[in-house]
Amino acid sequence: MTTHTHSDTLCKREHWRNTILAGLANYIDAGSIVSGSVALALWKESYHLSDSFIGLIGAFSANAISAGIGALIGGRLCDKYGRKKIYQFDMLFYAFGMMFLIFAAAPWMIIVGFLLVGLAVGADIPASWSLIAEQAPDQQRGAHSGVAQMLWYLGPVAVLVAAYYLKPFGISGVRWLFIHLAVLALALTFLRSRMRESARWEESQTENRGTPPSWGDVLTPRHIGAVLYLVTMYGMWNLWAGYNGFFTPYLIEQNHLPAWAATMVPAGYFGIGMVSIFLIFMRLSDKVNQRLLFGISALMQIFGMALLAIFGFTLKIVLIHILIMGVASGFGAQSFFQLWSAELFPTAIRSTAQGLCFALVRIGLGVWSLAVPALAANDFTELAWILTGFLTISGVVGFVWAPRNEGKSLEQLDAERQMV
Repeated sequence: MTTHTHSDTLCKREHWRNTILAGLANYIDAGSIVSGSVALALWKESYHLSDSFIGLIGAFSANAISAGIGALIGGRLCDKYGRKKIYQFDMLFYAFGMMFLIFAAAPWMIIVGFLLVGLAVGADIPASWSLIAEQAPDQQRGAHSGVAQMLWYLGPVAVLVAAYYLKPFGISGVRWLFIHLAVLALALTFLRSRMRESARWEESQTENRGTPPSWGDVLTPRHIGAVLYLVTMYGMWNLWAGYNGFFTPYLIEQNHLPAWAATMVPAGYFGIGMVSIFLIFMRLSDKVNQRLLFGISALMQIFGMALLAIFGFTLKIVLIHILIMGVASGFGAQSFFQLWSAELFPTAIRSTAQGLCFALVRIGLGVWSLAVPALAANDFTELAWILTGFLTISGVVGFVWAPRNEGKSLEQLDAERQMV
């Protein structure tokens, strides 16, 4: 009995360790997005970049199109060759891309760096998210997903707080943000080498006699319905999140708010989000009505964004806005997208489907990013109302068609799908 308990404890520790190592992809994803947003104003000044070029950086960055393409390719490879092969080696590719940003001496290097970083980050997302869901205990899938989300929020907090102290040194100081991400990516390559392959993926390979599923297996009416739901719910929310993560520091500087606000205000949003994930999402998503939890978050975010639209981009309103949005985001669209995108598809096609969803969302965000700088410069109120509309669509679609998967095993969810 004692041996069994000790074995269970070791198993639990390994599960949490694997979740953290897989979830650090989120830290690296968010960290690269926010590092880019911090460097944006400095690059604009150094290279006299136009608003349209800044939109181009946003569109092709780790925030958008390149990450989407990476997810599409990486997700497919994950289901073909296993989760471990992809998430172990894509970090080397990430570190290579980071070199262009660390040593950027011309605008083209910025574009190339973000393109390569985005491809690596995108490939890692379906690999790590699938692994987390497949190795988590059935009653703790939400909690394990929440750890990955906390790491996503930790990336911006660490980067923004560091940026506050590094910005006085100009672009030379900000380069250290990219350096720390490259070093972490290299460390992850070694740490992940000790991780095991997903047992559920190996089982699905045995069942399918080693024959990988085709795109035809993914593009069935049942699975397309799930893809459309996830892409609409998360995609609409992500149009707001993309603006928030990449353009907020830029907008704060453009609106002449205090210098500390450009880094500490966004850091506050992500810090509040981490507390919300830990206290609400990780503790409740496996136990309570997931539809209700999502609905409360959606209402809070619609209200929070409408405040900016009505009262304008002033420091007082921005602070109230980030408090509301931070709390709501912790148990809202992104946390549930990670969880539901793993649960709504069987193991054999899970990463492919996740990669497809993520690709459609990030490519859509890339197209939208081209328009944000010009919109913000011309009429912020109009932009704020458009973003409020996006959050409303996300909230309505997300709430009406939200699944009720709390406490169910992945095998139970597969069986339920077969019966429909």
